[in-house]
Amino acid sequence: MTDADSVIPRERVEELVEQFEAPTRSLGGGLGRVATVVAVAMSLFALYAAVEAVNALTVRSLHLLFALGLIFLFYPAARRFKERVNWWDWVLLAGALASVGYVAWMANDLQFRAAVPETLDLVLGAVCLFLILEGTRRTAGWSVPLVALTFFAYALWGNLLSDLWSHPEYGLERLLGYLYMYPDGVFGLPLDVSSTFIILFTIFGAVLEFSGAGDFFVGFALKCTGRTPASAGRTVTLASFLLGTVSGSGVATTVTLGSVAYPMLKRAGYDKESAGGMLAAGGIGAVLSPPVLGAASFLIAEILRVPYLEVLRMATIPTILYYFSILLMVEADSRRMNLVAPKVGPMTETAWQMARMYWFHFASLVTIVAFMAMGFSATRAVIYSTLVAGLTSYLTRDTSLTPGKIIKALEGGAKSVVPVAAVCACAGIIVGTVTMTGLGLKFSTIIVNLSGQSRVLGLLYTAAVLLVLGLALPITASYIIAAVIMAPALIKLGVPEYAAHMFIFYYAVLSEVSPPTALSPFAAAALTGGNPFKTMMRSWKYTLPAFIVPFAFTISPAGDGVLMKGTLAGILWMLVATLGGVAALAGAIGGWLLGEVRWWGRAVLVAVGTALYFATDDLLRLLALALLAGVIVYKWTAWKAEQQPPTFS
Repeated sequence: MTDADSVIPRERVEELVEQFEAPTRSLGGGLGRVATVVAVAMSLFALYAAVEAVNALTVRSLHLLFALGLIFLFYPAARRFKERVNWWDWVLLAGALASVGYVAWMANDLQFRAAVPETLDLVLGAVCLFLILEGTRRTAGWSVPLVALTFFAYALWGNLLSDLWSHPEYGLERLLGYLYMYPDGVFGLPLDVSSTFIILFTIFGAVLEFSGAGDFFVGFALKCTGRTPASAGRTVTLASFLLGTVSGSGVATTVTLGSVAYPMLKRAGYDKESAGGMLAAGGIGAVLSPPVLGAASFLIAEILRVPYLEVLRMATIPTILYYFSILLMVEADSRRMNLVAPKVGPMTETAWQMARMYWFHFASLVTIVAFMAMGFSATRAVIYSTLVAGLTSYLTRDTSLTPGKIIKALEGGAKSVVPVAAVCACAGIIVGTVTMTGLGLKFSTIIVNLSGQSRVLGLLYTAAVLLVLGLALPITASYIIAAVIMAPALIKLGVPEYAAHMFIFYYAVLSEVSPPTALSPFAAAALTGGNPFKTMMRSWKYTLPAFIVPFAFTISPAGDGVLMKGTLAGILWMLVATLGGVAALAGAIGGWLLGEVRWWGRAVLVAVGTALYFATDDLLRLLALALLAGVIVYKWTAWKAEQQPPTFS
């Protein structure tokens, strides 16, 4: 990398990812080879099931069985047990083989006796639920299992609550049978998405990674952003978007990019907290970046029963607005912090030369969309795109996927989906109890009543719930819970179903950079050595204008244009309006818009930005844009006057 002569070692990057996601074991010898075989088999089975007709419950149960097996091999019960696989790990693995393997074996008959389970069904169901909770605890922490247990307890004893929250009494046998044997429980929609869409996309990402796409995207960004005081920040923004299309993980993108880009940011004049905040803000955008969005995006497609291409289309403009917000904050910082152009070391290749030599990495990002546009399903599109990425890797020697790299890619794809599979299975407990008890309808009624039929208040309550959920839960779990308890309320308030789910998805992602806890900023602070809380607040500052974006497509029907719904004219109009809104709010927060903005100017920009997002009338939006244009012209004129040399008569 041209500007990173003191790149942070890869070992440190892997250590930070483990620290903020979950500790894992490094298995060697015969056991390591066995684990590799299991992981490769998991990926190969997913590919096979995607092209052949396999019973859905069989696919989900075997996917979970592979995932639990890898969890008990790679993820220790506690950090102090990291050195080796202990006897209890083998016991749990055997329990997974018995309880989950039983579902795979009995897939055709099990759901038909869910209402009257046999004793063996109940015993194995209890074991299965316990193993899912333990596997989720090991990979995602205590928060998701505790939430699942709370919903489980509600299903058992909710009949004792007041009328508002009460439900019919359900015995333990009925509940275990429903969650373990019925397709709306742990083997329901979340696990279905994990076993079909998500694992195929993680395999695709692993193939790109082992063919060198990640390194190429970072290097390309480092070389094509120019040599101005804002170049370092622009580089991080562009690289985080490109790298995010491969990783789909906020923490991984943050520390991977930071290991290369932080030395450059430091030399450009960024303090530790600002550099970490920018890295975290860009990194979490990976979950918003097409074509490989976060795991929750696949759930949106399944819940709405729309093609994944439709979700990509709806995510396009919000992604543009997110990174546009960061770019504007970067420009403001370059003036306010008196940054300098980063010094670039010896360049063996220009950006054009890199693009000409490794153009096929860019092709990998558009093939998925192209195949889906041709009418292929998302699963077929990602399989064909994976084949294209693998075949084009042989165009250069250094990117060629050797047999060893192919095995590592298949192993990496399986290991990447393991934490998601555990969370999805655990979320099945939550979804199952909500469906069984009718809690979603009760909660939506309460939200509608609290909001007084006000759509704005309902949206604010939903955003608050998601930010609270994000304090402890990963994005996928936050989205699933809010989707089953909050989406019905928004729909009752008149928000279109697709807009409601995109609103929930967007805020589930933004919860990852929201105070007082946020994993990506904390990981960035550990990398830069900065203060974690200050880094988190800097990250929040960089993304703050983007927090208003979801209101643009939910407040009024005209906002559908942000999700690329409606006419072309309507889409372009909303794109201009929301870009203006981001510019106004970024100018107000950063204190710069073609020059320094004083307090009264900031107040005007806040009013303009708010009007552009919350207005329900196009005339008000037009007036706000005219006012913003006036401010820009005024600042531009003042800037041009400063550039003119003085004249003397």
